[in-house]
Amino acid sequence: MNYMRALLVLLAVLAPWVQAQTPESKIKVILYNDKGSAGKGIPRVTELLGKDPRFDLVKLNAEQLRTQDWSDAKAIIFTGGSGSGQSKTIGEVGVKKVHDFVESGGGYVGICAGAYLACEGFSWGLKVLDAKTVSSKWKRGVGAVKLEFTPKGQEILGFKPGEHDVRYANGPIYCASNIEAIPDFEPLAIFRTELAENGSPKGVMVGSPAMVAAPFGKGRVLCSSPHPEQTDGMESWVVNATLWAAKAK
Repeated sequence: MNYMRALLVLLAVLAPWVQAQTPESKIKVILYNDKGSAGKGIPRVTELLGKDPRFDLVKLNAEQLRTQDWSDAKAIIFTGGSGSGQSKTIGEVGVKKVHDFVESGGGYVGICAGAYLACEGFSWGLKVLDAKTVSSKWKRGVGAVKLEFTPKGQEILGFKPGEHDVRYANGPIYCASNIEAIPDFEPLAIFRTELAENGSPKGVMVGSPAMVAAPFGKGRVLCSSPHPEQTDGMESWVVNATLWAAKAK
């Protein structure tokens, strides 16, 4: 009898630990991995989230995204490349599936091309973010620019006040679309310097949102125009952005 009682006590003590180790307790995150995504974004996000034991990172190509049931995921990530290319590759079925996933409570993290993809202001967009771009001349250049996190950005993303260098590669320069059916976005970071090559308009990047967040339906959307995942010293951005989008912080 004493043996059984001791065993029951031991099981009660170990139960929370065992539950914490099970895959079901991890935050399942989908990473889009197909045409339209290019460069170092997918490898970098894979590295940063893959080594964090809180996440179960699952890569899906366009066909898998369209046909598999991944509704148990907490967030989906689209990295850099071409927003229109990503949209074309996943097709209308994929666009609707991602849109509905966020509206139903899922999280969305978009980086550069993925930030374009989120917009309402493109016919091919997911329309989960009340945003468009200030100019169709998107090829502004590639290089380092400075940004400054807002108080909300500091809270969500964990960065200190002051200006920070970040890698930029033709990301969107956002302005509001003013669609009543979609909640307004809140800036998390502001561009303090700019690139304006290839005839793109000068002066519109400075003071515009570099990173934004907004609710959509029951879900959350967080987008970054530049590439913090490819910037030394900003490695924590991917983790914190995903945790917030997944409602884990």
